[in-house]
Amino acid sequence: MDRFKICFLAAIFSLIQLGFAFYLPGSYPHKYEVGDYLNVKVNSLTSIETEMPFSYYSLPFCQPPEGIKDSAENLGELLMGDRIENSPYRFKMFKNESEIFLCQTEKLSGDGFKLLKKRIDEMYQVNPMLDNLPAIRYTKKDGYVLRWTGYPVGIKVQDVYYVFNHLKFKVLVHKYEEAANVARVMGTGDAAEVIPTMGKSKDSDVPGYMVVGFEVVPCSFAHNADSTKKLKMYERYTTPIKCDSTSVSMSVKEGQSIVFSYEVSFEESDIKWPSRWDAYLKMEGSKVHWFSILNSLMVITFLAGIVLVIFLRTVRRDLTRYEELDKEAQAQMNEELSGWKLVVGDVFRAPSNPSLLCVMVGDGVQILGMAVVTILFAALGFMSPASRGTLITGMLFFYMILGIAAGYVAVRLWRTIGCGEHRGWMSVAWKAACFFPGIAFLILTTLNFLLWGSHSTGAIPFSLFVILILLWFCISVPLTLIGGYFGARAPHIEFPVRTNQIPREIPAQKYPSWLLVLGAGTLPFGTLFIELFFIMSSIWMGRVYYVFGFLFVVMILLVVVCAEVSLVLTYMHLCVEDYKWWWKSFFASGSVAIYIFIYSINYLVFDLKNLSGPVSATLYLGYSLFMVLAIMLATGTVGFLSSFWFVHYLFSSVKLD
Repeated sequence: MDRFKICFLAAIFSLIQLGFAFYLPGSYPHKYEVGDYLNVKVNSLTSIETEMPFSYYSLPFCQPPEGIKDSAENLGELLMGDRIENSPYRFKMFKNESEIFLCQTEKLSGDGFKLLKKRIDEMYQVNPMLDNLPAIRYTKKDGYVLRWTGYPVGIKVQDVYYVFNHLKFKVLVHKYEEAANVARVMGTGDAAEVIPTMGKSKDSDVPGYMVVGFEVVPCSFAHNADSTKKLKMYERYTTPIKCDSTSVSMSVKEGQSIVFSYEVSFEESDIKWPSRWDAYLKMEGSKVHWFSILNSLMVITFLAGIVLVIFLRTVRRDLTRYEELDKEAQAQMNEELSGWKLVVGDVFRAPSNPSLLCVMVGDGVQILGMAVVTILFAALGFMSPASRGTLITGMLFFYMILGIAAGYVAVRLWRTIGCGEHRGWMSVAWKAACFFPGIAFLILTTLNFLLWGSHSTGAIPFSLFVILILLWFCISVPLTLIGGYFGARAPHIEFPVRTNQIPREIPAQKYPSWLLVLGAGTLPFGTLFIELFFIMSSIWMGRVYYVFGFLFVVMILLVVVCAEVSLVLTYMHLCVEDYKWWWKSFFASGSVAIYIFIYSINYLVFDLKNLSGPVSATLYLGYSLFMVLAIMLATGTVGFLSSFWFVHYLFSSVKLD
């Protein structure tokens, strides 16, 4: 029950904080005076080989004397698998220390030895954090300096396993600069201990420092076990410890204990607090990223312009030619109608499975709106990497609020297809509230059972499952029903032409129409595939994604291209007297999801070569399927709504008897 209460309060606090706080968690500098304690925290152990996080204390590491305590977590952190806990590593501001003894573990049992070897084989990383900054590690390769977050648990050399049991920390600090007229707010991490105050504090004149960098060098050092038996935690080791990252000496053996130690040094830096995340954002390949995005934008803008010009010239010439004729010529022309004019009596005939189409369009509006608003807030800096979990929390919050848009669009489209019929709107609204969340819940539950079976921290706790269900049925579903109510009261869109009672026979086509529809997704995919690589890398390779401004531009461009592709395909089908455009317009742009899923498989095979085990592959494919479904609904909705507007405008612009 305590866990349930904590999760529920964290969820409510996260939603409230997201809506009203100007400074997000962890985004405000914390002043440390000389001699103040700095407490290092640890996140879950992670690996790009398994993609399954595990608790730091699942391995035989030293535990803090006050016991293991969870830090305050928001809803997004829990969903991402983050488990931030306190650690025994603690420093004093601007006090260099060396040869600090931490602890000597119990002798490794057979199971403990096998687990430690397994984690080393799977390349698991330890993720320490100080003042909300992950520890960064620098390595050199072929003359280049590479940046990594965290450090490996150990390494295997010639069938012998070595553990990194001595850590060399470097803390970069900058003199504290008091910001005028800024109220303090609570944050995550160590800043959570700051109590909100108003006005000038009494110790504002005391010199202090801010943490602007946190570096770590892991070493494997063979301690003298006999000389550590009488040492207590935080006492100095009796002999000097030489930390050499290029050599290893602490081998792991069954029935042998491990001695852990550390050292810390402080260095004053010119880095200012707002720039302290630059080291994490400037990972290798950033220049290629910017060049690729700009190149993609230029190419796609050019292609979109060509499609738009060709399309406008074709349709406008057709309409202008007809409207310039006199009535007698129009009457004669009506006897020789061809192309899209022949389907005037069938173009607004109700599609098959109309309720499903309405539900998918409504859910697509909800997902697209959530994506646009979330990316816009992220681009404005409200969801920076310093605020862990706020991106996921924001997505959930906006998705639930936009349930009112999903219900409104789904029900109004239902009434439009039914020519103003009110019956069944409640059922459509219920389906819109449960269609995509239900599929997502089914996928996530299946994957969660796999994570539970592996004892991974990526598994969603049962209490959080209950919270998500309560948020779904207590917030999202009622808002969707309210939106459906307004959609039922709103006037339906009237068709400009009447529909014949007997459907017209569609002429035989030279090629399957669905083949063209599925191929249409290649152009929208062209706007995404470069950006998709960096998004996938941030999710599965542990890199930090931060160019949300470019992502927002790419999303707008994607919407434009999806609309254009769907319009062109719809016009082509109408020209060959195929009036069944409803579903085809949806999948003309929604088919981009097929290519994204194929790209996901390609990324799994060629970029995630080290991904090991059927559980890891199943998790990857399951999350990819979830992402692809959301993209299909969003892009398909753009294509359908643009085609609906085009068909309505086309047949209302010219009168045919």
